[in-house]
This record gives sequence, C-alpha cells and structure tokens, in this order.
Amino acid sequence: MTHPSIAKVFSTFRERGHEEYHGEPVSQLEHAVQTAELAQRGHPNDPDFILAAFLHDFGHLSDSPEGNMDGYGIWDHEAVGARNLRSLGFSEKITSLVAHHVHAKRYLVSTDPLYFVNLSPASKITLIKQGGLLSPEEQVAFEQGPLFELHIALRRLDEQAKVEGKIMNDTGWIEQLMHEHLAAKQS
Repeated sequence: MTHPSIAKVFSTFRERGHEEYHGEPVSQLEHAVQTAELAQRGHPNDPDFILAAFLHDFGHLSDSPEGNMDGYGIWDHEAVGARNLRSLGFSEKITSLVAHHVHAKRYLVSTDPLYFVNLSPASKITLIKQGGLLSPEEQVAFEQGPLFELHIALRRLDEQAKVEGKIMNDTGWIEQLMHEHLAAKQS
C-alpha cells in the first residue's frame, strides 16, 4: 500500500507535472527527475539529498495564496514547498534543502560573477523577483549553516537540470526512496 504522503506527491506531479517549468524548455516533472538523477550520480549515498533534488520545486505545483511571479512560478515557492513537505512528514534535512535553494542561488550570484552569466534568462528574471543579491552579512550567515555545501550542490544541479528533449526515466526508484525515507522516520 502506498504511503499517503507519497500518494500526495505523485498525484500532484500527475496533475501538474506536465506544466512548463516557468520559462525553461522542460516541464516541472522533467526538471524534477533530471535534478534527482544528477543528485543520484553525485551523491549516491545520500537519499535525503536525492529526494530534496526531486522535490525542490514542489512549491511551484501548489495552489499558493502567495500568488505567482508574473508567469515565473509561485512567489516564495521554496517556503511553500518546504511547509507542504514538512506537513507530509519529510525530514528536516529535505525541507531545509528545499527551503534554501533560492537563497543558494542568491548566494552564488553574490559571490561568483560567472554563476550569474551562466544563469538561464528565466533564472535571471526570477532572481530579481526573489530578492537579488545577498548582503555580505547574509552571505556569512548562510555560509555558517550546517547544510551549506549541500545547499550549493543542489543549486548547481538545479541549473543543470533543464535539458530539453532528454528521455525521462521511470520514477519508481524515486518512489522507493520516499518509501524508505518515510518508513525510517516512522520507526
């Protein structure tokens, strides 16, 4: 029997995953799967990181009272997604990675000029809507976080996972990771 939280995640992707990934050449589901596949290759022994990669934009798929960013997704989608995932029983590590992936983009743009140059046009537009550069104090505070390296790693995968026309593999392996994650949390 499927865990209710897993059923909710996958029913949301069935209902909304086909939608455009705001200004990018892939759908929401394609972007999620590509990000998870990249995470699995780079961090095969960290299932929470892989699940966070798959779920990082889950907030874009919600009907959020925060509204949208003029056709570029849900305003504050990272916080919306983290709240929704926390209520579904996902770990603090996963929800933190989801909650901070936009902050990681702002950090990277603030500290690495080449990062900005390589952002997609849609990511440059949303950067402005998401608050732009971090102050030096915000940069230092972010660097002190216990998941800082993983936040940065997830953000870099997020930018790479926009490959148009890439064949999408079955998501059964991701569902299995969710089963294992949620079962471990309950025991």
